[in-house]
Amino acid sequence: MRPLDELRYFFTALGYFTRVPVPRWVGFEPAYLNAAARYFPLVGAMVGGVAALVYLAALRVFPSSVAVLLSMAATLVLTGAFHEDGLADCVDAFGGAYTREDALRIMHDSRIGAFGAIALIVALALKWQTLAALPPQRAAWTMIAAHAASRAFAISYLVTLDYVRAEGKAKPVAQRMSVASFALALVFGLPWVVAIDWRLAGFTIVALIVLRFFIGRYFVRRIGGYTGDCLGFAQQVFEIAIYLMGLAWISS
Repeated sequence: MRPLDELRYFFTALGYFTRVPVPRWVGFEPAYLNAAARYFPLVGAMVGGVAALVYLAALRVFPSSVAVLLSMAATLVLTGAFHEDGLADCVDAFGGAYTREDALRIMHDSRIGAFGAIALIVALALKWQTLAALPPQRAAWTMIAAHAASRAFAISYLVTLDYVRAEGKAKPVAQRMSVASFALALVFGLPWVVAIDWRLAGFTIVALIVLRFFIGRYFVRRIGGYTGDCLGFAQQVFEIAIYLMGLAWISS
């Protein structure tokens, strides 16, 4: 590993998944994106950090429910709703298509349908309500943990599944990820979960592994692998699952 190359890969990940300007010297090559995948959870932790800071600052003035909404709005602006778009496209495709070809065509369509709109509303409502119900400090840490760990589990499909499009915006990312690169991604993505509560972390990670298996199996059955939208869909599902696990843990 050359430090300058690794820094370039990190900035590539930051520029791909957020609207944060990156230095011009970084440049862009499609090959960078696959190498940058190991830094996606680190970018997620940074996005979660922004959410936590906005939430804690807003909490000084507004009630918890409003503070959570402001933090969610901040992350949507920061990421350009990148993963939420994948969620809507996937739900439209899987909900409205009968064949693999129809699913891929609907997924590629930039318009949003009823299934996708409903999925977005439900997903955003679940995030809002679960985070608003958590104690402030735990909610802030959970935001960071969920954004980081959900991205680590989403990119795990780069290790085991095939990308199903001949072309696509995720194609440069979609080369098979090495186990070593994925191990580094886990280092960036999982410690935040452990920092909240190590016992909760154990249950959460097991739940995410089980969820990952069933989501991946569904992707293979429906379209034979994954697309970029599928990764966005998976990230959103994993993120919401972490919030729900966190709330269930303190409520039980």
